[in-house]
Amino acid sequence: MTGRIGRPLHAHGPDGPWDRVRDELAGAGSVLVYGTMPAWLPREDAGNGLRLLLGRDWYRYEKFTQPRMRERFVASRLLLRHAAAATLRTAPHLVDLSYQPGGRPYVRGCDQIDVSLSHTEDMMVVGITRRGRIGVDVERADRRLAHTGSESQACTPYEKERLDAGGDAARNDTMVRLWTLKEAYSKALGQGLRFRFTEFGFALRESGARLVRPDGTPANGSAWTFGTFGVGDRYVVSAAVYDTGFGEPADVAVDTMLDQGLFDALLAAPGPGSGDPAGLFGDPDGVDPVAGAQLADDGREVVADRSLGQVEASGDLGRVRTAGGEP
Repeated sequence: MTGRIGRPLHAHGPDGPWDRVRDELAGAGSVLVYGTMPAWLPREDAGNGLRLLLGRDWYRYEKFTQPRMRERFVASRLLLRHAAAATLRTAPHLVDLSYQPGGRPYVRGCDQIDVSLSHTEDMMVVGITRRGRIGVDVERADRRLAHTGSESQACTPYEKERLDAGGDAARNDTMVRLWTLKEAYSKALGQGLRFRFTEFGFALRESGARLVRPDGTPANGSAWTFGTFGVGDRYVVSAAVYDTGFGEPADVAVDTMLDQGLFDALLAAPGPGSGDPAGLFGDPDGVDPVAGAQLADDGREVVADRSLGQVEASGDLGRVRTAGGEP
């Protein structure tokens, strides 16, 4: 049975409130957490403490030259690490984030949860589930999508009919909702924007949605749960959760899910002279081979590691080009 998706919880900073996050995850199986970038920026004197918190992400953080990109990166990773640590009942600096080739984050050694991250402007959202897979997306509620050509590139015939039937007053709001749902669903699938948005659609409900085929007939999406919410007065957040059907772990805390010795090795619990988990994974420089994904200053472009030879531009309605090449 699929769970529900509750309204996003506001994490005002590193102090949480994390009890509410843990309670929501325990009760619903998934939780959404949001925060604003200014509230999550580290203090200027953070120094070695920030390096410890970021772990292998420190090496990515150092490479950013544009201040805005640097701030967005560090704030979003701190939110993700603290949210994951709260659900796993461990310390944020012990959460070892890594990235799949498309830039999707995951927590090494902790398959009992799946995580997703999205941000735009100063708004950041993290999704965590213990049921299977999760994807989240956030956009400005007033982002102009209607009558921009987005309908033809991102909507199915069924969705276009529903947009026309709803009239101009609601058209842009509906488009923003559809767009965020499609991004969240694609992220949960691990496809990003490589999955054409015209190949699947949504029948919208009051706060959720149902997956449908391009002609509007029901798709085989009974294992999926979708939710859309307004946050911070100016933003829309959508989430997609896939229930794998393998049951629910009674406890996702790392110290009860794993043997203590394995736990220490996977998360590199600090011992004398330790603190950098990267060396335990044959990665002496602390640089994950696919952790070169970067976010453009507009917050909408993900650039895969150059060794992978591709650049994925999420603000470009899914066009993919080779690194240094043309779309």
